[in-house]
Amino acid sequence: MAFNWFKKKKKESAEEAEHQEAEQTREIEEIIEETAPVTEVIPETPFVAEAEETIEDLQIAEATATSETPLSEKPVKNGGGFFARLKNGLAKTRTILNTNIEDLFPLGRKLDGNMLEDLEEMLITSDIGVETTLKIIENISKKSHQIKTVKDLKECLKSEFLSLLSSMPKTPVSSETKPHVVMVVGVNGVGKTTTIGKLAAKLTEKHQKGLVIAADTFRAAAVEQLSIWAERAGVGIIKHKDNADPASVAFDGISAAMARGVDTVYVDTAGRLHTKTNLMEELKKIKRTIEKKLPGAPHEILLVLDATTGQNALSQAKLFNEIMDITGIILTKLDGTAKGGIVLSIAGALQIPIQYVGVGESIEDLQEFDPEAFINALL
Repeated sequence: MAFNWFKKKKKESAEEAEHQEAEQTREIEEIIEETAPVTEVIPETPFVAEAEETIEDLQIAEATATSETPLSEKPVKNGGGFFARLKNGLAKTRTILNTNIEDLFPLGRKLDGNMLEDLEEMLITSDIGVETTLKIIENISKKSHQIKTVKDLKECLKSEFLSLLSSMPKTPVSSETKPHVVMVVGVNGVGKTTTIGKLAAKLTEKHQKGLVIAADTFRAAAVEQLSIWAERAGVGIIKHKDNADPASVAFDGISAAMARGVDTVYVDTAGRLHTKTNLMEELKKIKRTIEKKLPGAPHEILLVLDATTGQNALSQAKLFNEIMDITGIILTKLDGTAKGGIVLSIAGALQIPIQYVGVGESIEDLQEFDPEAFINALL
């Protein structure tokens, strides 16, 4: 058959993908969990046992501390609106795809098995991933007789990419319950706290009342950083002292939100714990605590991923989703250093909608994900 090479390649790629996934899983487990096994059962949080610990004593902080992480107040230099910044952020991947596709199609050459193999390698290099790439190549091979020019191939790729992104579930409609509680998770360094600040700022722009809960009590300066963002966004913040029990902070925060008629609450969480406590168990404890105070909450659990980590981001998504039932993904740092193919890889491997993408430090650089705009910026 004309594409026997494809079957052989598919088998080889599948074996390679299985090996890579095992390695990536091992690496991510080392990042998000302590190496020592968890032998203790985490007790439920003893909620507000004394009068002096009531909600009225919690601080709705106005930040006075400074953060070690610089928070840019200036608009990005390249300007031109979000699409222009997205296009600039995808420049690395766009260069790989467009340049190599041009080289693939010398004048008079037809799309054959060798070209498909080269295209496969190109897509994998763009961080689209082995499994997703194989699906795309298989579909393109069925249409090979229709592809006679570079333009035809690009249009075919656009169609495949758009079909892949369109197959993702739609973002769940926000509940009518007030407060609407959003729990934000992810490993340290992906930009959780900054992302929460930007989301809170968008609430203020819509004239909605927001509140952020500083339940990441383990990372140095995490509470101070969230306080600065809360002030910038014009929302309240519930916080306790460093190393306080995160579930207790979440409980008091939800109580405060209910008492104050808040529209939306964002709960910041730790990305790594330096104790005997397992991270995933701690996150599940926070989730249980929120649900006890407000049945049905959290209404959304958003996972923040760093686009520059490539396929490791996909491994993170798989692990977090197994434990937390992720409802949406926010992809940050898609600013030129990342390969944009990771968006397609996530769409192909997981049935989790990508809700937002971030292309810079400014508040306006975090926008709702638009599949068509993304594909137009990519090719």
